[in-house]
Amino acid sequence: MALSGLEIFKLLPKTNCKECGVPTCMAFAMKLAQKKADLGECPHASEEARAALGAASKPPIRLVKIGVGARALEVGNETVMFRHEKTFFHQTGLAIRLNASEDEETLVSKIREIENYTVDRVGEQLKADLLFLSQDEAGKDAFLKLIGFAKEHSTKGVILDSRDRESLTAGLEILKADRPAVFLSGDVSDGDFELAKNRSVSLIITGESFESLESRVEKAKKAGIEDLILNLKAPDLGRQFQNNTILRRSALKKNYEPFGYPLLTMVEAENGPDRMAKASVGLCKYASIIVLPRYDKALLYTLFALRQNIFTDPQKPIQVEPKLYSIGDPTPESPVFLTTNFSLTFFLVSGEIENSGTSAHLVVCDCEGQSVLTAWAAGKFTGETIAKFIREIKLEEQVKTRRLIIPGFVSQISGDLEEKLPGWEILVGCQEAADIPSFVKSVSIA
Repeated sequence: MALSGLEIFKLLPKTNCKECGVPTCMAFAMKLAQKKADLGECPHASEEARAALGAASKPPIRLVKIGVGARALEVGNETVMFRHEKTFFHQTGLAIRLNASEDEETLVSKIREIENYTVDRVGEQLKADLLFLSQDEAGKDAFLKLIGFAKEHSTKGVILDSRDRESLTAGLEILKADRPAVFLSGDVSDGDFELAKNRSVSLIITGESFESLESRVEKAKKAGIEDLILNLKAPDLGRQFQNNTILRRSALKKNYEPFGYPLLTMVEAENGPDRMAKASVGLCKYASIIVLPRYDKALLYTLFALRQNIFTDPQKPIQVEPKLYSIGDPTPESPVFLTTNFSLTFFLVSGEIENSGTSAHLVVCDCEGQSVLTAWAAGKFTGETIAKFIREIKLEEQVKTRRLIIPGFVSQISGDLEEKLPGWEILVGCQEAADIPSFVKSVSIA
């Protein structure tokens, strides 16, 4: 039973010491009730309070870790249904399926390519997270060879899929120091629980219905297994959407413990568009891990971009340092462009200036990580604020040109900016970054 903020407050020390980062114990109690704080943040909570509040203060979705070291994947520990309510904390992990029945040369080549495939986007390196190693129709030896290849050629976390207990036990021995997860496609048994305990692995529990999933989770909990991930089968995309929403809502809104675990979605579509649709729905609607049926760069690239957009903290926009940047090898006579310090805007604009073959200076104003139009609407990208920033960075001492190219979407600030920057000519540029190369060719910007 969830406790109210007032009920939690009665159990706190009421010192208002602020050591938890909150001004009062009442405010901290309200955060605990909303699952937005952890009781461990209160240094003065008594053992009695910890015992009483343990269940009430724990996250509604358990944190589960697969893999070791810097490349380990953490999933779960979410507290909201929608990102704008607060934020999502752990991004969806992307796993790629490899079948032991494939020939060894192909498997090694795929593992190496997956390991090295990285996309640089707005200053972040985006990669796949996990390998889903399936025995499928192969024998024990082929399965163990696949596990050995993954251990030798990859640093990613591993999920093992095998219905043969002997093969699974031997595979976990190879990965005994690597914290893998085990995918269970059917009913669970005491042998599964014993294996999980002995090897310290996470179990992925599969259910054909809410009832069967709940029953299997309860069996695992009674056996003392807590690191669980839930896989509820769905006959179609609409049902997958519905199932994931119900599971997430049950955990967050109803505090229903059997469903308070990360979710896994298996993508089993035959064609590319269907795979993209199912994976995208999983990303948008609460899948903590998505298993892709094959290695597909085009699919991965799209999912990387979608995932980055969803899991960017809305309260902390991705931003670059506001300052004067050199694009190419500019001289004091080179043209000067202007933009905001929103990362996506910066990397698009700087990339297109570079693509144009022009060396230039790029003034990146401090707009608290907002895009051009958003910053202008918020009064953070105006003639006055831009002129103030240009004086602060002493631009006139660094360049000889007195021509400033501003984004076309804010052409209305050109007059005000010329008034605030005497001696400067303001040139209105193109609206879209992609048009910068053609703009440079058609207009004299020197």
